Amino acid sequence: MQLNIIKIGGNVINDSEKLTEFLTAFAALKGNKILIHGGGKIATEIAKKMGVETKMVEGRRITDEPMRDVVTMVYGGLVNKQIVAQLQANSCDAIGLTGADGGVILAKKRPVEEIDYGFVGDIEKVDSQFISSLLNQRKTPVFAPLTFDKTGTMLNTNADTQASAIGVAMGKEFEVNLIYCFEKKGVLSDSENDDSVIAELTPENYENYKAAGVIYEGMIPKLDNAFAAIKNGVKQVTICHAEELLNAVEKGNSGTRIIIN
Repeated sequence: MQLNIIKIGGNVINDSEKLTEFLTAFAALKGNKILIHGGGKIATEIAKKMGVETKMVEGRRITDEPMRDVVTMVYGGLVNKQIVAQLQANSCDAIGLTGADGGVILAKKRPVEEIDYGFVGDIEKVDSQFISSLLNQRKTPVFAPLTFDKTGTMLNTNADTQASAIGVAMGKEFEVNLIYCFEKKGVLSDSENDDSVIAELTPENYENYKAAGVIYEGMIPKLDNAFAAIKNGVKQVTICHAEELLNAVEKGNSGTRIIIN
C-alpha cells in the first residue's frame, strides 16, 4: 500500500497564494498521505515583533528558551492550524500534530558540542502505529516541526529531518513516496538558472557536486535527510517545486530523484 509523505517549506509557506495552490493540490491527492511543514521565516518575523532575537549558525536556528516559545506558538499554532483549516475547506480531513501529541515523535535535546543549539531535538522514536491508526480512520496527519523529550520539554526539530524519520518509520508498513517541495524546480546545477535541474542524484555524484561547490549550504542537510530515507527503506524520494506536486506523485517525472544504485 502506498503512502505519500510530503514536506512543504521554503518561501511557499510565506506566500498565502502559493500556499493555497499547494494545499489545493495536496488535498486532491488520492490515498494515504501525510504533510510535514516548516515555517522558519514566519517564526523570525513574529520573533522580531515580540522583541526576541533570532540567532543563526550556518543556516541553523539557535533555539534558546524565548525562541523555543516563539516556534512552539508559530509552528504548532499559527502555521499548523491555518494549514489544517485550509485542508478542511478542501474536503481533506486533516489533523494537526506536534511530536508531543499522542507521544508520536520522541526526541532528545541535542548535546552541546562546538555549538549549543539550545532546545533542538534529535529524533529517537516515531510511533508508526499511532500514525497508521489515524490513516486507518481516513485522517491526514499534518506535522509541525516540533518534538518532545522524556522530561516533557518541547523541542524545535528540523522539518526535513522529521519527514525523513517519519518516512523510514512508516516504510515498515507502506511503500513510502517521500517528496520535498519548495520554491525551486529541484536541486540545481546552477543556482542562477532555475531550469538547471539535476534529474538524478546518486551518492557518488552528490559527493562530486558538493566537492565542486555546486551543492552547498542549506541544500546539504536536505539531501542528507533524503539519502538517509532512501537508504533506510523509503521507496522513492523526490525534491521538486511545490507547483509540481501532482506530477511528482502521479507521473514521477518532476524535480530531482534520489537514487541508490
